[in-house]
Amino acid sequence: MPELPEVETTRRGIEPYLVGRTIAQLVLRESRLRWPVTPALRNELPGQTIRSVGRRGKYLLLETSGGHLIFHLGMSGSLRVMPLDALPQKHDHLDLVLSNATCLRLRDPRRFGALLWTQGPPLHHPLLRDLGPEPWDAGFNGEYLHQRARGRSQSVKSFLMDSRTVVGVGNIYANEALFEAGVYPARAAGRISKERYERLAQAIREVLDRAIRAGGTTLRDFVDSNGQPGYFAQSLKVYQREGAPCVRCGKPIVQRRLGQRASYFCSRCQR
Repeated sequence: MPELPEVETTRRGIEPYLVGRTIAQLVLRESRLRWPVTPALRNELPGQTIRSVGRRGKYLLLETSGGHLIFHLGMSGSLRVMPLDALPQKHDHLDLVLSNATCLRLRDPRRFGALLWTQGPPLHHPLLRDLGPEPWDAGFNGEYLHQRARGRSQSVKSFLMDSRTVVGVGNIYANEALFEAGVYPARAAGRISKERYERLAQAIREVLDRAIRAGGTTLRDFVDSNGQPGYFAQSLKVYQREGAPCVRCGKPIVQRRLGQRASYFCSRCQR
């Protein structure tokens, strides 16, 4: 599933081709995505100019002169800027046609992605209003995590993966950040010191930064706006490395399930 680094990689890839362009048409081949795409957008969007391409968590926000388009890539979606005459493939469900004979094309084999429209403040949208801070926000630090975790018995990994705690820390990046910080993923969130949370907050930022620089992580479906896979998978230190030697101590990486998700860790380096 595309996570924050993959979505940010997509945002950076498509932004130069969209900002300042006028929408000429919405071509809707398949409206049955995670939530149905409203056919009224065919009449609403033409003539509007794209002002900015932003991101909130795993959602892409295209600000236009009349409102905001909210894209979500779901489990297998990708967005690419294509020549308008490029023939659509089986899973190319919609094109946002631009005035310069190009289009922003959504490909989504599993159809768990979404295209939504709001004319109100996008951060007030029901999908966005309860999201936690971005990992790079000034208020995201060890003090914040320590206070929010107080009294919680859930695992620290599940705590980090809750988008109300912080956005963008999916399964891959939670595993990697916990390893970097030396924190055992099953430890109760409320039993971790502020000092260790400081290291964990920093590790989250560093892991996500590295993933963005590598173009995200491709394990199966993700490609960026140029159709290229992400290369952070080559740098993973624990995720999907069960039985392989720890890069620090050499002890085999362990896998167990936490919250119905696979967790990978070093039983010696993570306490």
